[in-house]
Amino acid sequence: MFSISTLVDVIRIPPSLFGTVLKKAAVNILKEKYESMINADLGYIIMILDAKVEPMGKMVPGDGGTFHKVEFEALTYYPKLQEIVHGEIVDITDFGAFVRIGPTDALLHLSQIMDDYLKSDVKSGIILANQSGRTLRVSSTLRSRITAVSLGKAASMGKIGITCRQPFLGADEWIAEEIKKTSGSEGKTEEKPKEKESGKKKTVAVKGK
Repeated sequence: MFSISTLVDVIRIPPSLFGTVLKKAAVNILKEKYESMINADLGYIIMILDAKVEPMGKMVPGDGGTFHKVEFEALTYYPKLQEIVHGEIVDITDFGAFVRIGPTDALLHLSQIMDDYLKSDVKSGIILANQSGRTLRVSSTLRSRITAVSLGKAASMGKIGITCRQPFLGADEWIAEEIKKTSGSEGKTEEKPKEKESGKKKTVAVKGK
């Protein structure tokens, strides 16, 4: 889930940036510090949007820089358990596929794709279902549900697991087929048996003008 989070920090403005507009200097420093970071509470910090910097900074003995309190807004993404997400396959492996959702990649294990025997061809970048003949390949887009989330303190410790083994999940074309089948079956109505015509002719009286 994407959201805008408000954070507070104290940043150091080095002497080399004293001639720069304070807000611009603060935003650049915040970008270097926070963007692409994974936070256990906020999730993935994608982008610094805006910042309010206290103009009056503090100095520390032996340090030529100034320290300013800053309140800033950041675009964040926190994957929620059971959340439905839409993504694109960016890599095929022996054990499944990696799907790009938001700013990160989630693992779609072979066992979580469908109830079928699946074969992964890494060289060709394709996963093939034996019985149904359905395929997944690099650049395929799909709909899935988040089943596992692990966000550590280190930037490289974010892990997300997803599944397609539920109704109306999977590749976009699979879902379109399911919707078509469902709508088709609902649209059918039982035909009433025709009444047998009697041998008697009906006489209809028409009034003349």
